Amino acid sequence: MPSRLSADVLVIGTGAAGLTLALSLPRTLNIYLVCKGVLGSGSTAWAQGGVAAVLDKVDSVDDHVADTLKAGAGLCEPKAVRHTIERSASAIQWLIDQGVPFTHEDGSEIDYHLTREGGHRHRRIIHAADATGRAISETLLRNVQQRANIHVLERHVAVDLITRDKVFGPSVDTPNRCLGAYVLDRNNDQVVTIGAASTVIASGGASKVYLFTSNPDGATGDGIAMAWRAGCQVVNMEFNQFHPTCLYHPRAKSFLISEAVRGEGGLLKLPDGERFMHLFDSRAELAPRDVVARAIDHEMKRLGADHLYLDISHKPADFIRSHFPTIYERCRSFGYDMTREPIPVVPAAHYTCGGIRTDLHARTDIASLYAAGECAYTGLHGANRLASNSLLECIVYARMAAEDIVTDELPFNHADELPLWDESRVSDSDEKVVISHNWDEIRRFMWDYVGIVRSDKRLERALRRVRLLKQEVQDYYANFRVSADLLELRNLVVVAELIIESALSRKESRGLHYTRTYPDLQAQAEITVLSPEQIKR
Repeated sequence: MPSRLSADVLVIGTGAAGLTLALSLPRTLNIYLVCKGVLGSGSTAWAQGGVAAVLDKVDSVDDHVADTLKAGAGLCEPKAVRHTIERSASAIQWLIDQGVPFTHEDGSEIDYHLTREGGHRHRRIIHAADATGRAISETLLRNVQQRANIHVLERHVAVDLITRDKVFGPSVDTPNRCLGAYVLDRNNDQVVTIGAASTVIASGGASKVYLFTSNPDGATGDGIAMAWRAGCQVVNMEFNQFHPTCLYHPRAKSFLISEAVRGEGGLLKLPDGERFMHLFDSRAELAPRDVVARAIDHEMKRLGADHLYLDISHKPADFIRSHFPTIYERCRSFGYDMTREPIPVVPAAHYTCGGIRTDLHARTDIASLYAAGECAYTGLHGANRLASNSLLECIVYARMAAEDIVTDELPFNHADELPLWDESRVSDSDEKVVISHNWDEIRRFMWDYVGIVRSDKRLERALRRVRLLKQEVQDYYANFRVSADLLELRNLVVVAELIIESALSRKESRGLHYTRTYPDLQAQAEITVLSPEQIKR
Protein backbone atom coordinates (compact mmCIF):
# COMPACT_ATOMS: atom_id res chain seq x y z
CA MET A 1 0.00 0.00 0.00
CA PRO A 2 1.31 3.52 -0.76
CA SER A 3 2.49 5.65 2.17
CA ARG A 4 0.34 8.56 0.97
CA LEU A 5 -3.30 8.64 -0.18
CA SER A 6 -5.54 11.47 -1.34
CA ALA A 7 -9.30 11.72 -0.80
CA ASP A 8 -12.10 14.16 -1.34
CA VAL A 9 -13.67 12.87 1.85
CA LEU A 10 -12.02 10.76 4.57
CA VAL A 11 -14.46 9.00 6.92
CA ILE A 12 -13.04 7.49 10.11
CA GLY A 13 -15.47 4.76 11.19
CA THR A 14 -17.74 2.28 9.44
CA GLY A 15 -20.78 2.15 11.71
CA ALA A 16 -24.19 3.59 10.94
CA ALA A 17 -22.93 7.18 10.81
CA GLY A 18 -19.87 6.53 8.64
CA LEU A 19 -21.69 4.28 6.18
CA THR A 20 -24.67 6.62 5.91
CA LEU A 21 -22.40 9.56 5.21
CA ALA A 22 -20.47 7.73 2.49
CA LEU A 23 -23.67 6.60 0.79
CA SER A 24 -25.17 10.10 1.00
CA LEU A 25 -22.29 11.69 -0.90
CA PRO A 26 -22.20 11.93 -4.71
CA ARG A 27 -20.62 9.08 -6.64
CA THR A 28 -18.28 11.63 -8.21
CA LEU A 29 -16.33 12.08 -4.97
CA ASN A 30 -13.34 9.95 -4.03
CA ILE A 31 -14.12 8.59 -0.54
CA TYR A 32 -11.94 6.60 1.85
CA LEU A 33 -13.59 4.73 4.75
CA VAL A 34 -11.26 3.78 7.60
CA CYS A 35 -12.36 0.59 9.39
CA LYS A 36 -10.58 -0.19 12.64
CA GLY A 37 -11.20 -3.93 12.43
CA VAL A 38 -13.18 -5.88 9.88
CA LEU A 39 -16.38 -4.57 8.37
CA GLY A 40 -19.43 -5.03 10.58
CA SER A 41 -17.51 -5.45 13.83
CA GLY A 42 -18.41 -2.08 15.38
CA SER A 43 -21.09 -1.03 17.84
CA THR A 44 -23.84 -0.57 15.24
CA ALA A 45 -24.00 -4.30 14.55
CA TRP A 46 -24.47 -4.93 18.29
CA ALA A 47 -27.53 -2.66 18.60
CA GLN A 48 -30.66 -4.70 19.22
CA GLY A 49 -33.64 -2.50 20.01
CA GLY A 50 -34.29 -0.25 17.02
CA VAL A 51 -34.60 3.33 15.84
CA ALA A 52 -36.91 5.88 17.47
CA ALA A 53 -38.96 7.91 15.00
CA VAL A 54 -42.36 9.54 14.61
CA LEU A 55 -44.12 7.01 12.37
CA ASP A 56 -47.47 6.30 14.02
CA LYS A 57 -50.52 8.54 13.55
CA VAL A 58 -51.09 8.60 17.33
CA ASP A 59 -47.54 9.91 17.82
CA SER A 60 -46.21 13.39 17.10
CA VAL A 61 -42.96 15.31 16.84
CA ASP A 62 -43.98 17.28 19.92
CA ASP A 63 -44.46 14.10 21.96
CA HIS A 64 -41.12 12.64 20.87
CA VAL A 65 -39.43 15.95 21.63
CA ALA A 66 -41.04 16.08 25.07
CA ASP A 67 -39.94 12.52 25.91
CA THR A 68 -36.37 13.27 24.80
CA LEU A 69 -36.22 16.49 26.82
CA LYS A 70 -37.55 14.71 29.92
CA ALA A 71 -35.00 11.93 29.67
CA GLY A 72 -32.23 14.50 29.14
CA ALA A 73 -32.92 15.99 32.60
CA GLY A 74 -32.80 19.63 31.53
CA LEU A 75 -29.57 19.51 29.53
CA CYS A 76 -30.82 18.74 26.01
CA GLU A 77 -30.59 21.60 23.56
CA PRO A 78 -34.22 22.02 22.39
CA LYS A 79 -33.26 23.28 18.95
CA ALA A 80 -31.10 20.21 18.32
CA VAL A 81 -33.78 17.87 19.66
CA ARG A 82 -36.46 19.25 17.36
CA HIS A 83 -34.03 19.43 14.42
CA THR A 84 -33.31 15.71 14.85
CA ILE A 85 -36.82 14.44 15.45
CA GLU A 86 -38.36 16.48 12.63
CA ARG A 87 -36.04 14.50 10.33
CA SER A 88 -36.75 11.10 11.92
CA ALA A 89 -39.38 9.93 9.44
CA SER A 90 -37.24 10.86 6.42
CA ALA A 91 -34.25 9.10 8.02
CA ILE A 92 -36.28 5.90 8.37
CA GLN A 93 -37.53 6.21 4.80
CA TRP A 94 -33.92 6.55 3.64
CA LEU A 95 -33.04 3.33 5.47
CA ILE A 96 -36.06 1.57 3.96
CA ASP A 97 -34.99 2.79 0.51
CA GLN A 98 -31.54 1.38 1.20
CA GLY A 99 -33.20 -2.00 1.78
CA VAL A 100 -33.12 -2.38 5.57
CA PRO A 101 -35.56 -5.25 6.38
CA PHE A 102 -37.57 -3.75 9.23
CA THR A 103 -40.12 -6.04 10.88
CA HIS A 104 -43.70 -5.75 9.61
CA GLU A 105 -46.89 -6.12 11.61
CA ASP A 106 -48.19 -9.69 11.53
CA GLY A 107 -49.90 -10.31 8.21
CA SER A 108 -49.04 -6.89 6.76
CA GLU A 109 -46.66 -6.08 3.94
CA ILE A 110 -47.08 -2.34 4.42
CA ASP A 111 -47.30 -1.52 8.13
CA TYR A 112 -44.19 -1.86 10.29
CA HIS A 113 -44.23 -3.19 13.83
CA LEU A 114 -43.38 -0.52 16.39
CA THR A 115 -42.28 -1.36 19.91
CA ARG A 116 -41.99 0.78 23.03
CA GLU A 117 -38.99 1.31 25.28
CA GLY A 118 -38.28 3.04 28.57
CA GLY A 119 -39.05 6.77 28.61
CA HIS A 120 -41.26 6.70 25.48
CA ARG A 121 -44.97 7.45 25.84
CA HIS A 122 -45.80 5.80 22.50
CA ARG A 123 -44.74 2.82 20.46
CA ARG A 124 -42.28 4.48 18.09
CA ILE A 125 -39.33 2.07 17.84
CA ILE A 126 -39.04 0.59 14.36
CA HIS A 127 -36.89 -2.53 14.41
CA ALA A 128 -35.67 -5.60 12.57
CA ALA A 129 -36.64 -8.29 15.11
CA ASP A 130 -34.06 -7.89 17.91
CA ALA A 131 -31.04 -7.34 15.66
CA THR A 132 -31.76 -3.93 14.16
CA GLY A 133 -28.19 -2.72 14.23
CA ARG A 134 -26.95 -5.79 12.41
CA ALA A 135 -29.67 -5.41 9.75
CA ILE A 136 -28.75 -1.75 9.20
CA SER A 137 -25.02 -2.48 9.17
CA GLU A 138 -25.25 -5.38 6.74
CA THR A 139 -27.55 -3.47 4.37
CA LEU A 140 -25.43 -0.33 4.28
CA LEU A 141 -22.21 -2.32 3.95
CA ARG A 142 -23.64 -4.21 0.99
CA ASN A 143 -24.52 -0.91 -0.68
CA VAL A 144 -21.12 0.63 0.07
CA GLN A 145 -19.36 -2.33 -1.54
CA GLN A 146 -21.27 -1.64 -4.74
CA ARG A 147 -19.90 1.92 -5.00
CA ALA A 148 -16.69 2.16 -7.03
CA ASN A 149 -15.88 5.59 -5.55
CA ILE A 150 -15.87 4.32 -1.93
CA HIS A 151 -12.63 2.63 -0.85
CA VAL A 152 -12.72 0.72 2.44
CA LEU A 153 -9.50 0.35 4.42
CA GLU A 154 -10.03 -2.58 6.81
CA ARG A 155 -7.74 -3.14 9.82
CA HIS A 156 -6.65 0.50 9.81
CA VAL A 157 -6.46 2.55 13.02
CA ALA A 158 -6.44 6.35 12.94
CA VAL A 159 -3.42 7.76 14.80
CA ASP A 160 -4.04 11.52 14.72
CA LEU A 161 -5.70 14.23 12.69
CA ILE A 162 -3.52 16.42 10.48
CA THR A 163 -4.31 20.12 10.80
CA ARG A 164 -3.12 23.22 9.04
CA ASP A 165 -1.75 24.71 12.28
CA LYS A 166 0.35 21.61 12.97
CA VAL A 167 1.76 21.39 9.44
CA PHE A 168 2.18 25.04 8.42
CA GLY A 169 2.06 26.75 11.82
CA PRO A 170 -0.68 28.92 13.36
CA SER A 171 -1.77 31.97 11.41
CA VAL A 172 -3.79 35.00 12.46
CA ASP A 173 -5.13 35.32 8.92
CA THR A 174 -5.97 31.70 8.08
CA PRO A 175 -8.21 29.62 10.38
CA ASN A 176 -7.17 26.17 11.43
CA ARG A 177 -8.37 23.43 9.07
CA CYS A 178 -8.29 19.65 9.09
CA LEU A 179 -6.21 18.28 6.20
CA GLY A 180 -6.65 14.54 6.79
CA ALA A 181 -5.18 12.00 9.18
CA TYR A 182 -2.33 9.62 9.89
CA VAL A 183 -3.62 6.04 9.87
CA LEU A 184 -1.88 2.83 10.99
CA ASP A 185 -2.27 -0.02 8.50
CA ARG A 186 -2.38 -3.05 10.82
CA ASN A 187 -1.86 -5.37 7.87
CA ASN A 188 1.77 -4.27 7.49
CA ASP A 189 2.37 -1.98 10.50
CA GLN A 190 2.88 1.04 8.24
CA VAL A 191 1.50 4.49 9.03
CA VAL A 192 -0.20 6.02 5.99
CA THR A 193 -0.68 9.75 5.41
CA ILE A 194 -4.18 10.41 4.05
CA GLY A 195 -4.84 13.91 2.80
CA ALA A 196 -8.50 14.91 2.50
CA ALA A 197 -10.50 17.99 1.57
CA SER A 198 -13.06 17.02 4.25
CA THR A 199 -12.63 14.63 7.18
CA VAL A 200 -15.44 13.03 9.18
CA ILE A 201 -15.02 11.38 12.57
CA ALA A 202 -17.63 8.63 12.96
CA SER A 203 -15.64 6.39 15.27
CA GLY A 204 -18.18 5.65 18.01
CA GLY A 205 -18.04 6.04 21.76
CA ALA A 206 -15.68 5.34 24.65
CA SER A 207 -17.37 2.76 26.87
CA LYS A 208 -14.29 0.51 26.74
CA VAL A 209 -12.80 2.91 29.29
CA TYR A 210 -14.84 0.88 31.82
CA LEU A 211 -14.17 -2.66 33.00
CA PHE A 212 -17.67 -3.90 32.18
CA THR A 213 -19.27 -2.73 28.95
CA SER A 214 -21.85 -3.85 26.44
CA ASN A 215 -19.70 -2.43 23.64
CA PRO A 216 -17.28 -4.25 21.32
CA ASP A 217 -13.53 -3.98 21.96
CA GLY A 218 -13.04 -1.10 19.54
CA ALA A 219 -15.07 1.47 21.54
CA THR A 220 -11.99 3.22 22.91
CA GLY A 221 -12.89 6.86 22.25
CA ASP A 222 -10.36 7.28 19.43
CA GLY A 223 -12.23 10.02 17.58
CA ILE A 224 -12.94 12.05 20.73
CA ALA A 225 -9.28 11.89 21.79
CA MET A 226 -7.98 12.79 18.32
CA ALA A 227 -10.35 15.74 18.02
CA TRP A 228 -9.33 16.93 21.50
CA ARG A 229 -5.64 16.76 20.60
CA ALA A 230 -6.39 18.67 17.40
CA GLY A 231 -8.03 21.50 19.36
CA CYS A 232 -11.77 20.70 19.42
CA GLN A 233 -13.99 21.32 22.43
CA VAL A 234 -15.76 18.41 24.11
CA VAL A 235 -19.05 18.62 25.99
CA ASN A 236 -20.79 16.63 28.75
CA MET A 237 -18.22 13.84 29.01
CA GLU A 238 -19.41 13.04 32.55
CA PHE A 239 -22.63 11.52 31.23
CA ASN A 240 -21.88 7.86 30.60
CA GLN A 241 -24.94 5.71 30.16
CA PHE A 242 -24.89 2.33 31.87
CA HIS A 243 -27.27 -0.14 30.28
CA PRO A 244 -29.24 -1.72 33.15
CA THR A 245 -29.50 -5.22 31.73
CA CYS A 246 -26.54 -7.09 30.30
CA LEU A 247 -26.40 -10.86 30.55
CA TYR A 248 -24.37 -11.94 33.57
CA HIS A 249 -22.15 -14.89 32.70
CA PRO A 250 -18.36 -15.35 32.75
CA ARG A 251 -18.32 -16.08 29.02
CA ALA A 252 -21.10 -13.72 27.92
CA LYS A 253 -18.79 -10.66 27.75
CA SER A 254 -21.68 -8.42 28.87
CA PHE A 255 -24.08 -9.43 26.11
CA LEU A 256 -26.80 -6.75 26.04
CA ILE A 257 -30.40 -7.68 26.83
CA SER A 258 -32.41 -5.15 24.83
CA GLU A 259 -34.55 -2.47 26.45
CA ALA A 260 -37.36 -3.89 24.33
CA VAL A 261 -37.55 -6.96 26.59
CA ARG A 262 -38.78 -4.69 29.38
CA GLY A 263 -40.85 -2.76 26.86
CA GLU A 264 -42.72 -5.97 26.03
CA GLY A 265 -43.38 -6.89 29.67
CA GLY A 266 -40.08 -8.11 31.16
CA LEU A 267 -39.89 -7.70 34.95
CA LEU A 268 -36.83 -7.02 37.08
CA LYS A 269 -36.59 -9.22 40.17
CA LEU A 270 -34.45 -9.84 43.21
CA PRO A 271 -32.88 -13.28 43.79
CA ASP A 272 -35.96 -14.28 45.82
CA GLY A 273 -38.27 -13.41 42.90
CA GLU A 274 -39.56 -10.15 44.36
CA ARG A 275 -40.02 -7.10 42.11
CA PHE A 276 -38.40 -3.82 43.22
CA MET A 277 -38.51 -1.17 40.48
CA HIS A 278 -41.81 0.26 41.72
CA LEU A 279 -39.97 1.33 44.89
CA PHE A 280 -37.70 3.62 42.84
CA ASP A 281 -39.96 5.03 40.11
CA SER A 282 -43.66 5.01 39.29
CA ARG A 283 -42.80 3.87 35.75
CA ALA A 284 -41.19 0.76 37.22
CA GLU A 285 -39.39 -1.27 34.52
CA LEU A 286 -40.17 1.41 31.92
CA ALA A 287 -38.26 4.14 33.76
CA PRO A 288 -35.28 5.69 31.92
CA ARG A 289 -32.03 3.76 31.91
CA ASP A 290 -30.22 5.86 34.50
CA VAL A 291 -32.99 5.26 37.04
CA VAL A 292 -33.10 1.53 36.34
CA ALA A 293 -29.30 1.15 36.41
CA ARG A 294 -29.01 2.96 39.76
CA ALA A 295 -31.85 0.90 41.20
CA ILE A 296 -30.17 -2.35 40.19
CA ASP A 297 -26.81 -1.10 41.49
CA HIS A 298 -28.45 -0.11 44.79
CA GLU A 299 -30.13 -3.49 45.27
CA MET A 300 -26.99 -5.43 44.31
CA LYS A 301 -24.93 -3.50 46.88
CA ARG A 302 -27.67 -3.79 49.52
CA LEU A 303 -27.84 -7.54 49.09
CA GLY A 304 -24.19 -8.14 48.27
CA ALA A 305 -25.37 -9.78 45.03
CA ASP A 306 -23.32 -10.19 41.85
CA HIS A 307 -26.43 -9.82 39.68
CA LEU A 308 -30.22 -9.59 39.66
CA TYR A 309 -32.81 -11.08 37.27
CA LEU A 310 -34.95 -10.13 34.29
CA ASP A 311 -38.04 -12.26 33.81
CA ILE A 312 -40.30 -12.41 30.74
CA SER A 313 -41.15 -16.10 31.11
CA HIS A 314 -44.79 -15.22 31.89
CA LYS A 315 -45.23 -14.31 28.21
CA PRO A 316 -46.05 -17.04 25.63
CA ALA A 317 -42.95 -18.90 24.46
CA ASP A 318 -43.75 -18.31 20.79
CA PHE A 319 -44.04 -14.56 21.47
CA ILE A 320 -40.61 -14.49 23.12
CA ARG A 321 -38.90 -16.53 20.41
CA SER A 322 -40.43 -14.48 17.58
CA HIS A 323 -39.75 -11.07 19.11
CA PHE A 324 -36.31 -11.81 20.56
CA PRO A 325 -34.76 -14.59 18.45
CA THR A 326 -31.16 -13.39 18.83
CA ILE A 327 -31.40 -12.86 22.58
CA TYR A 328 -33.22 -16.16 23.03
CA GLU A 329 -30.58 -18.14 21.14
CA ARG A 330 -27.70 -16.37 22.86
CA CYS A 331 -29.17 -17.03 26.31
CA ARG A 332 -29.76 -20.67 25.38
CA SER A 333 -26.09 -20.95 24.39
CA PHE A 334 -25.19 -20.04 27.98
CA GLY A 335 -27.73 -22.41 29.50
CA TYR A 336 -30.66 -20.06 30.12
CA ASP A 337 -34.13 -20.54 28.64
CA MET A 338 -35.87 -17.15 28.87
CA THR A 339 -39.22 -18.74 27.96
CA ARG A 340 -39.07 -20.78 31.20
CA GLU A 341 -36.94 -18.88 33.70
CA PRO A 342 -35.55 -15.44 34.59
CA ILE A 343 -32.13 -14.57 33.21
CA PRO A 344 -29.28 -13.06 35.29
CA VAL A 345 -28.45 -9.42 34.48
CA VAL A 346 -26.02 -6.71 35.58
CA PRO A 347 -25.47 -3.06 34.49
CA ALA A 348 -22.59 -2.26 32.12
CA ALA A 349 -21.19 0.86 30.44
CA HIS A 350 -23.15 1.31 27.26
CA TYR A 351 -23.16 4.77 25.69
CA THR A 352 -21.15 8.01 25.71
CA CYS A 353 -23.68 10.86 25.80
CA GLY A 354 -21.07 13.60 25.50
CA GLY A 355 -18.41 14.05 22.86
CA ILE A 356 -16.96 16.37 20.24
CA ARG A 357 -18.92 19.61 20.06
CA THR A 358 -20.78 19.99 16.74
CA ASP A 359 -23.45 22.19 15.23
CA LEU A 360 -26.65 21.11 13.45
CA HIS A 361 -24.65 20.29 10.32
CA ALA A 362 -22.17 18.08 12.26
CA ARG A 363 -19.41 20.70 11.91
CA THR A 364 -16.76 20.84 14.66
CA ASP A 365 -14.63 23.78 15.85
CA ILE A 366 -12.10 23.05 13.09
CA ALA A 367 -12.91 23.81 9.45
CA SER A 368 -13.36 20.77 7.16
CA LEU A 369 -13.72 18.47 10.19
CA TYR A 370 -17.09 16.88 10.98
CA ALA A 371 -18.24 14.45 13.64
CA ALA A 372 -21.32 12.22 13.61
CA GLY A 373 -22.68 9.43 15.77
CA GLU A 374 -21.72 8.51 19.31
CA CYS A 375 -18.41 10.40 19.19
CA ALA A 376 -20.28 13.70 18.74
CA TYR A 377 -22.15 16.02 21.07
CA THR A 378 -25.08 17.45 19.13
CA GLY A 379 -27.27 18.53 22.05
CA LEU A 380 -29.78 15.71 21.48
CA HIS A 381 -29.10 13.54 24.53
CA GLY A 382 -28.47 15.96 27.38
CA ALA A 383 -27.82 14.25 30.71
CA ASN A 384 -29.29 10.93 29.57
CA ARG A 385 -30.01 9.43 26.16
CA LEU A 386 -33.57 8.33 25.48
CA ALA A 387 -33.60 4.73 24.28
CA SER A 388 -33.17 4.22 20.51
CA ASN A 389 -32.42 7.87 19.79
CA SER A 390 -28.79 6.91 19.09
CA LEU A 391 -29.19 5.25 15.70
CA LEU A 392 -31.54 8.06 14.73
CA GLU A 393 -28.85 10.61 15.56
CA CYS A 394 -26.31 8.67 13.47
CA ILE A 395 -28.49 8.75 10.36
CA VAL A 396 -29.73 12.33 10.70
CA TYR A 397 -26.35 13.97 11.35
CA ALA A 398 -24.44 11.87 8.86
CA ARG A 399 -26.88 13.04 6.20
CA MET A 400 -26.53 16.64 7.45
CA ALA A 401 -22.73 16.40 7.20
CA ALA A 402 -22.97 15.00 3.67
CA GLU A 403 -25.30 17.83 2.69
CA ASP A 404 -22.91 20.42 4.08
CA ILE A 405 -19.89 18.87 2.37
CA VAL A 406 -21.49 19.01 -1.07
CA THR A 407 -23.14 22.42 -0.51
CA ASP A 408 -19.81 24.12 0.14
CA GLU A 409 -17.11 23.95 -2.48
CA LEU A 410 -14.57 21.34 -1.39
CA PRO A 411 -11.42 23.10 -0.15
CA PHE A 412 -8.03 22.48 -1.67
CA ASN A 413 -6.54 19.09 -0.80
CA HIS A 414 -2.98 19.51 0.52
CA ALA A 415 -2.17 15.77 0.31
CA ASP A 416 1.09 16.24 -1.62
CA GLU A 417 2.33 18.81 0.89
CA LEU A 418 1.65 16.78 4.04
CA PRO A 419 4.66 15.30 5.82
CA LEU A 420 4.94 11.53 5.93
CA TRP A 421 4.95 9.74 9.28
CA ASP A 422 8.39 9.88 10.89
CA GLU A 423 9.66 6.81 12.77
CA SER A 424 13.34 7.72 12.62
CA ARG A 425 13.64 8.29 16.37
CA VAL A 426 11.67 5.35 17.75
CA SER A 427 12.36 1.64 18.18
CA ASP A 428 10.44 -1.59 18.61
CA SER A 429 9.16 -2.03 22.14
CA ASP A 430 10.57 -4.66 24.47
CA GLU A 431 8.14 -3.71 27.28
CA LYS A 432 4.69 -4.44 25.84
CA VAL A 433 3.63 -5.68 29.27
CA VAL A 434 3.36 -1.97 30.21
CA ILE A 435 0.50 -1.57 27.76
CA SER A 436 -1.47 -4.56 29.04
CA HIS A 437 -1.00 -3.55 32.69
CA ASN A 438 -2.04 0.05 32.06
CA TRP A 439 -5.01 -1.10 29.97
CA ASP A 440 -6.27 -3.14 32.92
CA GLU A 441 -5.57 -0.51 35.56
CA ILE A 442 -7.37 2.35 33.83
CA ARG A 443 -10.51 0.31 33.20
CA ARG A 444 -10.62 -0.93 36.80
CA PHE A 445 -10.24 2.44 38.52
CA MET A 446 -12.74 4.01 36.12
CA TRP A 447 -15.25 1.30 37.07
CA ASP A 448 -14.55 1.64 40.80
CA TYR A 449 -14.29 5.43 41.08
CA VAL A 450 -16.10 6.93 38.08
CA GLY A 451 -18.99 4.50 37.65
CA ILE A 452 -22.74 4.57 38.34
CA VAL A 453 -22.34 6.23 41.76
CA ARG A 454 -19.52 8.75 42.31
CA SER A 455 -18.07 11.11 44.92
CA ASP A 456 -15.47 13.85 44.84
CA LYS A 457 -13.11 11.67 46.87
CA ARG A 458 -13.37 8.86 44.32
CA LEU A 459 -13.03 11.24 41.39
CA GLU A 460 -9.96 12.98 42.84
CA ARG A 461 -8.33 9.60 43.42
CA ALA A 462 -9.06 8.65 39.81
CA LEU A 463 -7.71 11.98 38.51
CA ARG A 464 -4.37 11.57 40.32
CA ARG A 465 -3.93 8.10 38.87
CA VAL A 466 -4.98 8.98 35.33
CA ARG A 467 -2.48 11.84 35.19
CA LEU A 468 0.35 9.51 36.18
CA LEU A 469 -0.79 6.98 33.61
CA LYS A 470 -1.06 9.68 30.97
CA GLN A 471 2.60 10.61 31.45
CA GLU A 472 3.68 6.97 31.35
CA VAL A 473 1.75 6.38 28.14
CA GLN A 474 3.08 9.56 26.52
CA ASP A 475 6.67 8.56 27.32
CA TYR A 476 6.05 5.13 25.85
CA TYR A 477 4.41 6.63 22.74
CA ALA A 478 7.36 8.98 22.20
CA ASN A 479 9.95 6.20 22.28
CA PHE A 480 8.41 3.17 20.59
CA ARG A 481 6.71 2.37 17.30
CA VAL A 482 2.95 2.66 17.41
CA SER A 483 0.68 -0.37 17.64
CA ALA A 484 -3.09 -0.70 17.75
CA ASP A 485 -3.04 -1.47 21.49
CA LEU A 486 -0.80 1.51 22.24
CA LEU A 487 -2.97 3.88 20.20
CA GLU A 488 -6.12 2.69 21.96
CA LEU A 489 -4.49 3.03 25.39
CA ARG A 490 -3.29 6.53 24.51
CA ASN A 491 -6.85 7.48 23.57
CA LEU A 492 -8.43 5.80 26.60
CA VAL A 493 -6.20 7.80 28.96
CA VAL A 494 -7.26 11.05 27.28
CA VAL A 495 -10.95 10.15 27.40
CA ALA A 496 -10.71 9.00 31.03
CA GLU A 497 -9.21 12.34 32.05
CA LEU A 498 -11.94 14.22 30.17
CA ILE A 499 -14.65 12.17 31.91
CA ILE A 500 -13.11 12.73 35.34
CA GLU A 501 -12.52 16.47 34.83
CA SER A 502 -16.09 16.90 33.60
CA ALA A 503 -17.51 14.92 36.52
CA LEU A 504 -15.52 16.95 39.06
CA SER A 505 -16.77 20.21 37.57
CA ARG A 506 -20.44 19.25 38.01
CA LYS A 507 -21.53 20.14 41.54
CA GLU A 508 -24.87 18.35 41.44
CA SER A 509 -26.49 15.02 40.58
CA ARG A 510 -28.28 15.10 37.24
CA GLY A 511 -29.26 12.38 34.79
CA LEU A 512 -26.48 9.82 34.41
CA HIS A 513 -24.13 11.69 36.74
CA TYR A 514 -24.92 10.77 40.34
CA THR A 515 -22.52 11.86 43.09
CA ARG A 516 -22.84 11.35 46.83
CA THR A 517 -20.98 14.62 47.39
CA TYR A 518 -23.71 16.65 45.66
CA PRO A 519 -26.88 14.52 45.67
CA ASP A 520 -29.24 17.41 44.87
CA LEU A 521 -30.12 19.10 41.60
CA GLN A 522 -28.93 22.65 40.97
CA ALA A 523 -31.56 25.17 39.90
CA GLN A 524 -29.60 26.21 36.81
CA ALA A 525 -28.89 23.49 34.26
CA GLU A 526 -25.64 24.04 32.36
CA ILE A 527 -23.65 21.88 29.96
CA THR A 528 -20.02 21.04 30.75
CA VAL A 529 -17.65 22.41 28.11
CA LEU A 530 -13.95 21.58 28.13
CA SER A 531 -11.43 23.29 25.86
CA PRO A 532 -7.93 21.87 25.19
CA GLU A 533 -6.22 24.91 26.71
CA GLN A 534 -7.97 24.17 30.04
CA ILE A 535 -6.12 20.90 30.59
CA LYS A 536 -2.39 20.57 30.23
CA ARG A 537 -1.86 17.70 27.82
